[in-house]
Amino acid sequence: MNRFRETLYDAYGQAFTVDEILFEEKTDHQHLLIFRNARFGRVMVLDGVIQTTEKDEFIYHEMLAHVPILAHGQVSRVLIVGGGDGGMLREVLKHRGVQSVIQVELDSKVVALCRQHLPNHSQGAFDDSRIELVYADGLHFVSSTDRQFDVIISDSTDPIGPGEALFSENFYRACKRCLTRGGILVTQNGVVFMQPEEVQATANYLRGLFRDWHFFTAAIPTYVGGSMTFGWATDDPALRRIPIDTLSERFQEAGIATRYYNPEIHHGAFALPQYVLAAVGKAVGGTG
Repeated sequence: MNRFRETLYDAYGQAFTVDEILFEEKTDHQHLLIFRNARFGRVMVLDGVIQTTEKDEFIYHEMLAHVPILAHGQVSRVLIVGGGDGGMLREVLKHRGVQSVIQVELDSKVVALCRQHLPNHSQGAFDDSRIELVYADGLHFVSSTDRQFDVIISDSTDPIGPGEALFSENFYRACKRCLTRGGILVTQNGVVFMQPEEVQATANYLRGLFRDWHFFTAAIPTYVGGSMTFGWATDDPALRRIPIDTLSERFQEAGIATRYYNPEIHHGAFALPQYVLAAVGKAVGGTG
């Protein structure tokens, strides 16, 4: 039986049995592979790195969508940068108060193929009348648009190849320009135990741009090496400290079904291990 071996790390990795290759092609931007695995279902790979699987995608998408939306409490306009598989869009659109979503995706082939081969991710979200799908470079879009958003979600690949610009100071600065008053930026920031430099770079950029910045985490099996780290940035420090009773009320009013997110997880996700706090300069005795 064929095996796929991930190439993200030189000295450590993971392997999947490939029960069936559903699609493989070098697009204009990246090498795209979608295959079926007995344990994780359909798996999407970009440039040798696992991006998403049917089995555990709900953890990533629920946390990166519901944490900022429920913390904010009055979200009507959302920008998603990346997210071509449609899972993030699916979770964002569960919120009835969201009136419009712009999704900016670099590679139109990713969206088309995920709609065909990973339909359980989007579950029809791309057909929702509230969405505007824009095929463009994410950094260029946030640097040039005159629109503003209550929440910006950077659902990017790792900071290599096409995704590298979405981890730059220029990108975070441009996102801040596009946020409404009290708006929130959240970002994918890798597995901190394996990729500490990624979190450190983001922390250094956010520190100089936002009044309140931090990280929250979730454990996602196919992102190996520990907890996945998500960046958080806003100019309203109160939003990271919304009382759990308020979150619970908003969660109940939203009426959404989740498999991972709940208000207790939301609160606890911002409690970071000491080694992570040390890495970003927020540990006891640090300078954060």
